[in-house]
Amino acid sequence: MAERNVKKLVEFMAKSLVTKPEEVTIQETESSEGIILELRVASEDMGKVIGKQGRIAKAIRTVVKASTGRDDKPVFVEIVD
Repeated sequence: MAERNVKKLVEFMAKSLVTKPEEVTIQETESSEGIILELRVASEDMGKVIGKQGRIAKAIRTVVKASTGRDDKPVFVEIVD
């Protein structure tokens, strides 16, 4: 249940940052280490999601980590092309 809320949270944050929110997609994959959320945005919006020196991407990952509970599986956010 918490994983679905995290996915919605990442989607909301990404759509708030980009100029083409309709092109934001998130694919959820479960592995032995945890849950991987692959975030895809339009190519011209990659810089907005990553930020200077990766600061925006790091902030997104920090919020995701803080929003998952101790008993939940860890959630990893990957920004892919």
